[in-house]
Amino acid sequence: MVVELLTFRIDPVDHAAWLAADAEVWTAFLATVDGFEAKQVWVADDDPWRVEAVIWWRSKADWDAVTPEQVAAVDAAMGELRREPTCRSLRVAAVFPA
Repeated sequence: MVVELLTFRIDPVDHAAWLAADAEVWTAFLATVDGFEAKQVWVADDDPWRVEAVIWWRSKADWDAVTPEQVAAVDAAMGELRREPTCRSLRVAAVFPA
């Protein structure tokens, strides 16, 4: 399993609108992609502008199968609420309790 970690800078006054759009646009798209496992969105307690989307993929190959054209189309559907994230990839090394 691999985790995609996206970090966004979102004004706290926009959180509700952004979260609704993200669920309607990005999460709905991800639900159609083979290998997508789950998604959570977190807001940092120490920095309310920092919003983290944590996306679990069955494999890096499944994640990589999402094309740049698909990403561009889904990003465009976010409209004025689109934010450019930074992205990190994490491998699950252990799960507790096992």
